[in-house]
Amino acid sequence: MEAVTRMVADRPVVIFSRTTCCMSHTIKTLISGFGANPTVYELDEIQDGQQVERALQQMGCKPSIPAVFIGQQLIGGPNQIMTLQVKNQLVPMLMRAGAIWI
Repeated sequence: MEAVTRMVADRPVVIFSRTTCCMSHTIKTLISGFGANPTVYELDEIQDGQQVERALQQMGCKPSIPAVFIGQQLIGGPNQIMTLQVKNQLVPMLMRAGAIWI
């Protein structure tokens, strides 16, 4: 979990993803569509991807991919992100984290 903490430090939005995951693509597109520039870690392309995925699972991400951190806080996966979007809470959260300036 320490590796995950280091990876999300000082970044407004971080998405842990896999290049072959359609939900990862959807979440990246949604967040980018608001003008945010998320840091994306493709776990199937980085050296310790499996270890990072296990750490995300230990942190409570089920499924582990995609996992979204906003303001260094674990928000969750696609269900949590879409729930925030439907409730009009995603954009204010991105603004508070400094990811967008609207």
